[in-house]
Amino acid sequence: MKTLVQLQQNAKAQFDLTAAADQASLYTLAENLLALPDLEMDALKKAALAPTTPLEFKIAAKLVDSRQYMQTITTPVHLAVVFAMWGEQNRLHPKSDDNPHGEDSLRTKLAQLDWVTQETAVTWTLIAVDDGCPHNSGHTAQESAATPPPGDHVSGRCLTDAVPTHSGPLTNLTAAHESRKGGASIYGCMAALDHHADAIIYTDADNSVHLGQIGLLLRPFLAENYRMVLGNRKHPEAVLVKQEGRWGIGIKVLRHMQRMIGQAIFSRDNGRDIRDTQAAFKLYQSDLLAQIIAEPTVYDFSFDTDWILAAIARDERFALVPFAFIDSAAESASITQGPMTTWETLLLGLRKAVAARGVPTNDEMVRVLDEEIHDYRDLELLINHLPPELENASDAQLGDPVTMSPKALQIWIQKRKNETAVS
Repeated sequence: MKTLVQLQQNAKAQFDLTAAADQASLYTLAENLLALPDLEMDALKKAALAPTTPLEFKIAAKLVDSRQYMQTITTPVHLAVVFAMWGEQNRLHPKSDDNPHGEDSLRTKLAQLDWVTQETAVTWTLIAVDDGCPHNSGHTAQESAATPPPGDHVSGRCLTDAVPTHSGPLTNLTAAHESRKGGASIYGCMAALDHHADAIIYTDADNSVHLGQIGLLLRPFLAENYRMVLGNRKHPEAVLVKQEGRWGIGIKVLRHMQRMIGQAIFSRDNGRDIRDTQAAFKLYQSDLLAQIIAEPTVYDFSFDTDWILAAIARDERFALVPFAFIDSAAESASITQGPMTTWETLLLGLRKAVAARGVPTNDEMVRVLDEEIHDYRDLELLINHLPPELENASDAQLGDPVTMSPKALQIWIQKRKNETAVS
């Protein structure tokens, strides 16, 4: 049997979300680590944090931590894992010459959940919801669930079957095409509540989050009685492989605006600020989630912040959990629909949510947003430029009006618009 050091040294440096061989290799490594007779989690975590440690080992360490906790659960727990689908027809199919970005994602999720829950007291249902996909992702998912590994745990839904309606959380959604992920996510959570799930986890349709990590979310929920557990890719112990290069330098401007408007999220006491609002790896206790989604503010990509704000408005405690995430960028909706369209949705949706949830915000920044940012075209004028005040600003300084005030930001935005008009 190999030692911890040997397993660390022999692990793969890269991980391909489209490669079944890499998924299998990861399981083998995790099982070998679990089989070590003298494995200590502190030693494993220390090895995983070393800067030269291969990526596969870092991910495996998260799986081992998760699996070890899952094996200690003795009280029956039923989970629902929800994800929305729009334009996922390629990632749902396996990789091939004709489908180079295929991830076989639904069947991969089934295998991941089966691995982490086997011989435990945890049962689960995977709920996949078609968000009005023009390429019929829901039908593709049904086909995937019908082939090995068996999809007995899968519940497929289509948002078009639920709207329009005169009652419930989807009342204000008149058609599926008006949803941008949020509507399908809410519908999936409604189905989860119908399944009498004790807790609901939501994730993305791709393989960016290995669901073998669900024990990391369950530990604060079961052992510490947190009803809200948020995955955090910004934590020093997280594993993050993300193509940040897709954004221009002006991303600092957008984040500065976002954090001033959403100060109830991004500026929390005792260092509990939430920096990773969009992480698709969150757990909500079912009763809490039922209250949160009863009256949604939005049905788009900004639903994450709406739900978080709804919980904050209730003074709900929350836990932040580092986890492993590998960006699945090739088929990302933010690429297909345009990154500034996504940021338009995030900023304007956040502005709606802070008003609806009655939480503190920077009123001056809200005014500037209302006056200067009307759609994605205004953001496109900013994304490749940076005001001097933010050039050397650290991530921790973004959102602080002292770093750059809303008034100064408005003057800079107007200057960018004038320069563009002249050119």
